[in-house]
Amino acid sequence: MKNNLNIRLLLLMVAIALASFASGQAISTPRTPSPAAEVRQTIGISTVTVNYSRPSVKGRVIWGDLVPYGYNVQNFGNQKPAPWRAGANENTVIEFSHNAKVEGHDVSAGRYGLFFAVNSDDSADLILSKDSRSWGSFFYEADHDLLRTKIQLRTHAMTELLTYDFINITKNSAELVMNWENKQFPIKIEFAVDDIVMANATEELKGPAGFNWQGYNQAATYALQNNISPAQGILWSDQAIAGNRSFNTLMVKSGLLDQQGKSPEAEQIKNEALKIATEAELNTYGYQVLNQGKSDEAIHILMLNTQNHPESANAWDSLGEAYAIKGDKENAIKNFKKSLSLNPTEATKANSMKYLKKLGGA
Repeated sequence: MKNNLNIRLLLLMVAIALASFASGQAISTPRTPSPAAEVRQTIGISTVTVNYSRPSVKGRVIWGDLVPYGYNVQNFGNQKPAPWRAGANENTVIEFSHNAKVEGHDVSAGRYGLFFAVNSDDSADLILSKDSRSWGSFFYEADHDLLRTKIQLRTHAMTELLTYDFINITKNSAELVMNWENKQFPIKIEFAVDDIVMANATEELKGPAGFNWQGYNQAATYALQNNISPAQGILWSDQAIAGNRSFNTLMVKSGLLDQQGKSPEAEQIKNEALKIATEAELNTYGYQVLNQGKSDEAIHILMLNTQNHPESANAWDSLGEAYAIKGDKENAIKNFKKSLSLNPTEATKANSMKYLKKLGGA
């Protein structure tokens, strides 16, 4: 009897514990009627992420009614005048991976509550709050605002379900827009992309990327292509050349030296690069120069390729094309015929014959 009693007591205690545990837990179910959503955009190497809930219009009057104008005392929480939560349910939260400018104002990397105080004149106060974990506007504190600035609203096509999106994306910026009912709320976000990339490269080259020449060459190439920090770019370029002295690494350094106004040094490095270039590298570089309108320089480069690779039909075809673009018909025809005499591939043969027909040399 005693053993049975002990067993019953044990089972009763387990049942009570399970009931207590269950009463404090909730399972995951679909959120209705305002589903959660997330939108993210990369600008440069930086990201902007917005987490929000999406109410529907449902035939209701939105502006000045469901969303009152201005700042309003909530029926719960701290009972202070508060803006609209820019969505439904919890705070709408915006997160910046790097320091940014929002509507021209500096904003540090981090997470912020996003609010709007909507005005009757088609403007709104955009607010970023340092409180990002509150529920809606019920616990809004004006003293915790990081940013408060006015934006002008736009008329927009009817949007039933509140939606955030990114438009007008450029290298350094984008507009975050909230569309709901017939209004659009635009927020311009900018990043100092080049500065961020350069600073990030410096950090990444302290890790695995710094153990190979490719990482240094990639960083130096970014500096060259964006015409920023050539002195730092040259330091990276020297590291790349130390690991792999090649046409590509030397040409990057030549370009950086040229940006610094060190033309003689740049020319010396470029000439060294041309001497060790492969056929494909010379051919590609020749066309790059040709596309810049520098036909004489392109002819010099492509002629060097025929000297280094006299058996290549493609090298002679490319040189013929450079002469043709320059308008030197005689030399163009001569080089296309040379190409055809070297058993070219079908593509090279077709190109040479096309130009010969066009130039009347077929």
